[in-house]
Amino acid sequence: MNKTWTRTVMVVVVAAAVAFWVFFDRQRAPERQMDSALNAMPAWQVIKEQEPALHQRILDQMAALQKAGEPEQQIIDTIQPQILHLQMSRLQNAPDANVVNYMTINMEQTAAIQKVSDDACFRFLYPTVKGGVNPMRMLDKDLMARRMQADADMMRAAYGKNRHTVTQVEREAAVEDVRPIMKQLADKYGEEIQLLQMPEKAAGKEKLSCDMVQEMWAKVLALPEQKAAGVIRLAVSELE
Repeated sequence: MNKTWTRTVMVVVVAAAVAFWVFFDRQRAPERQMDSALNAMPAWQVIKEQEPALHQRILDQMAALQKAGEPEQQIIDTIQPQILHLQMSRLQNAPDANVVNYMTINMEQTAAIQKVSDDACFRFLYPTVKGGVNPMRMLDKDLMARRMQADADMMRAAYGKNRHTVTQVEREAAVEDVRPIMKQLADKYGEEIQLLQMPEKAAGKEKLSCDMVQEMWAKVLALPEQKAAGVIRLAVSELE
């Protein structure tokens, strides 16, 4: 797999993961209600258990941003990267089934948001390009609940008895497994595949960008579970 394809995979997984988790669904929630609202979310409970310092820092940041009058989306966009960093690290040690489930539900979310609009899908995948969206205001509660439970299960399993250890053999195999996938996409989309690496150039091509992201991950997720998990871990390994 050449360097361009490697970078493309990295960018796509950032796109898929960065809009993964929304903390609250009540604009301008009073500070005293914040912790109780978050405690209803399984992944937040795991963060509270495993990373108490990060848990408190996020609460403090949210309170400060709300006090400053920042809008809901700005708070979300400020907090998300910190959780992304933590989850990308946990994916390295989570068992294969949890890793695959994490990405499967992520893509289910992406497809559901694209049914709302191609622009919403693009914003969900690339919030730093056009500004993000709050999936809780677009998706049904069941899908959001399953997404947050998958996040929590993955993070908890990364510390469990079946904790995974990435080897150099796994990484080399993942490179070989993703090579034909990226070649298929390059053959199909030609130069347009560069939009995965440079979404800032996708103005007017939001649908194409969303379609390519989903097609790539559909191909990865169609691999045997162990291989799919290996590709996902490889893709997020430089984001820890």
